[in-house]
Amino acid sequence: MGLVVALILGWWVLPNLMKETKKQPIAFSHVEHVQNQGMTCEQCHFVRADGSFSGTPTTAQCAECHFTVLGSNPEEARFVREYVQTGREIKSEWLVYQKQPDNVFFSHALHFGPLAELRGPKETAAFCSKCHLNVAETDVPPVYTENRLSGYSENTMLMWGCERCHAEHMAMGNTNASNACFTCHK
Repeated sequence: MGLVVALILGWWVLPNLMKETKKQPIAFSHVEHVQNQGMTCEQCHFVRADGSFSGTPTTAQCAECHFTVLGSNPEEARFVREYVQTGREIKSEWLVYQKQPDNVFFSHALHFGPLAELRGPKETAAFCSKCHLNVAETDVPPVYTENRLSGYSENTMLMWGCERCHAEHMAMGNTNASNACFTCHK
């Protein structure tokens, strides 16, 4: 009986106590922006020259369209009222699903690279969803679950995933993606 209790505590109770679920500050709809308005991912998210990713757009970027309420969505009205009209920055409040530790170097430019312009919106979403949550078809942001000790999302890519992908691509001979520690760690 003690073994069963210990297993339940160790595999289910304690891990779930270490998790905290949070909501994004605004219930942003990718469906509205991508499918209904015909926007592309690159209009809000882009790779900088140094290979880092722009991530979440700033309030100013969103205000280019949302300087006033355009529809009847209460979340849009709240965004305009609480962020655009007050100058409050949404980017600093948005919860990042894939935030990496400071000692990890990751370049979207190296991974997404020169073939990016050849991909359409569906191919881009499929490519990105190999590592990221596929949010292109969501009406509300996915639940953000954070580890209370580390402060990282449970969706943060773990080292074994990077190692596996690098090993597979090296074995196929189609990249020079080294698995050496210094490739990803500063």
